[in-house]
Amino acid sequence: MSGLIALFDDVAAIAKVAATSLDDVATAAAKAGSKAAGVVIDDAAVTPTYVQGFSAERELPMIWRITKGSLRNKLLFLLPVAMALAAFLPQAITPILMLGGAYLCFEGAEKVFHLFWPHASHAIEEDLDVRDPAHLEEAKVAGAIKTDFILSAEIMTITLAAIPPGAVWQQALVLAVVGTGITALVYGSVALIVRADDLGLMMVRQGRLRFTRRLGRTIVAAMPNVLVTLSIVGTVAMLWVGGSIVLHGLETTHLWPWPYEKIHHLSEAAAHAVPAAAGFVGWAVTAVIDGIVGLALGLALLPLATRVIMPLWARISGQKEKAAH
Repeated sequence: MSGLIALFDDVAAIAKVAATSLDDVATAAAKAGSKAAGVVIDDAAVTPTYVQGFSAERELPMIWRITKGSLRNKLLFLLPVAMALAAFLPQAITPILMLGGAYLCFEGAEKVFHLFWPHASHAIEEDLDVRDPAHLEEAKVAGAIKTDFILSAEIMTITLAAIPPGAVWQQALVLAVVGTGITALVYGSVALIVRADDLGLMMVRQGRLRFTRRLGRTIVAAMPNVLVTLSIVGTVAMLWVGGSIVLHGLETTHLWPWPYEKIHHLSEAAAHAVPAAAGFVGWAVTAVIDGIVGLALGLALLPLATRVIMPLWARISGQKEKAAH
C-alpha cells in the first residue's frame, strides 16, 4: 500500500510539473505574441485586398486556402528552421530580424510613395484581367501565401527572440501556439471583415426591426472606410515595427547603439513631463520616432530594391524569360 501511495505521489508531482510547464508555455506565448502585434496588424490589414473583386461565394473558400497555407508556412517550414537557428546559430536571429524589419520598412515606404506618386504597374494590370477567373483566384491565393510567408517568418523570429531560454520542447510548443493562435486571429478577423457587408445587406433586407435595418445600412456604408482605415493602420504598423526592429538590432549588436539610446532618453523625458499618462506618452514618442526612422529607411531602400534586387531576382528565378514567352 505504501508503494502505491508513493506512486500516486510521484504521479501527482509529475502532473504538477507538467501543469507548471504548460503555464510557462502559455505565459511565454502571450508575451511573445504581443511582441509580434505590429506584424499581425499588418497581416490582417493586407489580406482582405486579395479577395476584393471576387464573388461573395469565393471569398471564404479563398481565405480558408490562405489560412491553410499560412499554417503550413509557420508549422512545417518556419518552426523547424527557427528551432535549428536557436540550437545551432542563435547569433543569426538578430540579423535575420533586422532584415525582416528592413523589408517591413520597404513595404510601408512603397505604399506611402505610391500614395503620393501613383504609378502604373504591369503586374497589377495583369492581375485585374478577369478573363480567366480560376487562374486569377489561383494567382491571388499563391500571392497571398507568399506574402504571408514573409510576415510569418517575421512573426516566428520575433517570437523566438522573445522566448526565454528553456527546454527545446517548450520553445517549439510556444512557437506552435503563437503561430496557430495568430493565424486563427488574423484570418478569422479577415473572414469577418470581408463578409461584414453581406451581413449588413442581410440585416437590411430581412431585418424586422427598424433598428436592425438601420444598423445593416450603417455596416454597409462603413465598410469602405473600414478597409481604408485598415490599410492605413497596416502601413503605419509596418513602418513602426520595422523601424523598431532595426533600431533595436543596431543596439543589440553594438553596431550603432546611439539612435536607440537617444530615442529611449527622449521617451523617458516625455513620460516624466506628463506623469498622469507617463506610460502612454513614453510609448507614443518611441512609436512615432520608430515610424519616422522606418519611413526614412524604407524610402532609402526603394531605389536599391526596385532597380537592383528585384531585377536581379527576376533574372535568377527566370521570371523575365517566363514573361517574355
